[in-house]
Amino acid sequence: MNNNQKFDLEERTAKFGEDIIKFSRKIKKDSTTLPLISQLVRSGTSVGANYLEADDAESKKDFIHKLSISRKESKEVKHWLRMIAVATPELTEEARKLWKEAQELNLIFSAIIRKKKE
Repeated sequence: MNNNQKFDLEERTAKFGEDIIKFSRKIKKDSTTLPLISQLVRSGTSVGANYLEADDAESKKDFIHKLSISRKESKEVKHWLRMIAVATPELTEEARKLWKEAQELNLIFSAIIRKKKE
């Protein structure tokens, strides 16, 4: 992976976290959505944070471990977005766009992990 690709993924995961934060501010706050928002923001911003840790890993094993956490967090985001779409149907379309980005990031992380294990 060259430095441009690393930077692009670093920027992409940061933008994803920012988009999750912006989206979460649009969700109506009630007893159902508050815990969902909290979980979504935690997992959505964690994707990029763990990617940064993977990028600075001290070993191949550490890299794979940290990137696996990013992959898990991106999967978790998809779950919370699905729950939020049920709780606030008017945001389903926007949730779907974020879900697609979470899916793409998940696939990217999976491919990188697979390649590193070879």
